[in-house]
Amino acid sequence: QVTLVESGGGLVQAGGSLRLSCEASGRTFSIYGMGWFRQAPGKERDFVAAISWSLGSTYYADSVKGRFTISRDNAKNTMYLQINSLIPEDTAVYYCAARTGPHSMGVRTTAPSAFGSWGQGTQVTVSS
Repeated sequence: QVTLVESGGGLVQAGGSLRLSCEASGRTFSIYGMGWFRQAPGKERDFVAAISWSLGSTYYADSVKGRFTISRDNAKNTMYLQINSLIPEDTAVYYCAARTGPHSMGVRTTAPSAFGSWGQGTQVTVSS
């Protein structure tokens, strides 16, 4: 079992930046990939970005390319999401997730159902 804890959310003005962190513990050796998802009020949980835990290859949703950067520090068992040029539409609860098995899509795995471990979420609110 992998336990995930997010941090770094908050209230920021449009145009600002945030860095979210997700620390993994437990059976971290079993992680194949990790990802960030977000869920706005009344909407479904959407894929944001993913990273291969071993190779560090990345994949992004089209809506965040160029503004969001996903990275990881294997030594610290921590994944990050750097968010720049925040816009009000980025307001959501951000969740990190871990995939502990291979998937045919590899790092391009975007379905929430493919990720077995989830953090509790961290709120990001962007004011205009």
